[in-house]
Amino acid sequence: MAKKDKLTQVSVKIGSALGKADKEARLKARKVAEASAVAKEELHAISKQVEVLKEQLAKASNRLKKALSS
Repeated sequence: MAKKDKLTQVSVKIGSALGKADKEARLKARKVAEASAVAKEELHAISKQVEVLKEQLAKASNRLKKALSS
């Protein structure tokens, strides 16, 4: 019986350690997922700004060409 009790105690300790490690891994995975979502939103916003700047540059270059050809 003593061996069985020690095995039970050891298995409980192992299970606890695995549970803690699993919890930490899930928390870190959640944080990474949240960070990637924020980064994706920021990238989308930056790409919109780039498109607007491209349009402004095209308009400005057209105005410059017209002014130089006059």
